[in-house]
Order: sequence, then structure tokens, then C-alpha cells
Amino acid sequence: MEHYEQAARIVAFSKRMYEERLVSATSGNLSERIPGTDDVFAITPSSEDYLTMTPDRIVVMKTDGTLIYCPEGAKPSSEWRLHAAIYRDRKDVNAVVHTHSPYATAFATVGQSIPPALAEMLPWLGGGVPLAKYGPLGTWDLADNTSAAIGETGVSALMANHGAVAVAANMKTAYARAAYIEDAARVIVIAKGIGELVIPE
Repeated sequence: MEHYEQAARIVAFSKRMYEERLVSATSGNLSERIPGTDDVFAITPSSEDYLTMTPDRIVVMKTDGTLIYCPEGAKPSSEWRLHAAIYRDRKDVNAVVHTHSPYATAFATVGQSIPPALAEMLPWLGGGVPLAKYGPLGTWDLADNTSAAIGETGVSALMANHGAVAVAANMKTAYARAAYIEDAARVIVIAKGIGELVIPE
């Protein structure tokens, strides 16, 4: 299939995302912009098992929703608009990782951003992780709110009552950022049980 390299990478990181418990069952989604395009990207299919997913099941589509390649019985992730909005707004972003990692999602569920309490958050995440306004699942409201929270130079955001998203110029970095979001959230929750957070200056 065309764009096999991008599809194979998406599958590999999808399995890693599942195995590292950044998602449960078929939740979450990953995508990559197709090189040399502004509006074409490859994305995980909706509601398919990550452990049995193969590259030929990855959907290729445009940011306006036009399907370029969609295998039989598949459909794009229900959150394709989230990925489309980010690619539309950020030409420097070529990979998007959306997780439902539990500690980060806990922050999003209580309406809190993740403060920049860990030293490594600055180089990896640019500081704290902002909270996007709520939008219903799979809608342009959710997509636009999340893209706005990431902004013109940001690399991550929490999605209110939903999960987290990380972006980068490549999948390896986007995935690492998604993992750092969850690690930071987990450590901060533990730290709050010990005492007051100290935010480095």
C-alpha cells in the first residue's frame, strides 16, 4: 500500500501506547502527516484492537474528511477532526498522539491543567500542560478548542473530561511527550500526597 512507512510506524507506536497503558482497549488515536502535503494524514482506524492492528488497516484521509484510503470494514478514528485541526493550524506538526492515560486524564476530569513542577517538563513539554475547553467527543468544537489550547508554539494539551494530546515534528518525539505528560501527572499526584508542590523558578 502507498504510505506504508507511515502506517507501519503508527501501528508500532499504537502497540507501544497500549502496552505502556497510555490507553485502554481501543481508546486513543495516533496520526502522521503524509510528507510533502499540508492536508493529508494517516490515522488509526476507529475501534480496532491495537494488538492485532496491521499497517493495511491504517486510514489515509484529508483534513476536510475526504477519504483517500480506507480498508474494507474500517473507518477513521472518531477523533479525526482533532488531528485535522492540529495539522490545519500547525504546519510544523507532523505527528499527533492522543491518549487516555489515567493520571493526565484525572487532571482533565477535575478541570485542572498540569503545573510545571518537574524539571524535565520544560525541555520536553515547554512547561506545564494547559487544559482545553470541553467539547463533545468527535466534534469540531473539541478539535478547535484543543488546537487553540496547544497554540502556535505549544506541544501538548489536556482535553477537558477526556484525555491528553501531544504533538511534534515526528512520531518518536510526539510519543515521548505523551509519555512525559502521564509521568508528570503521576508524580505530581504522588507529590501532593506528601506536601505542597514546589514549582521551579
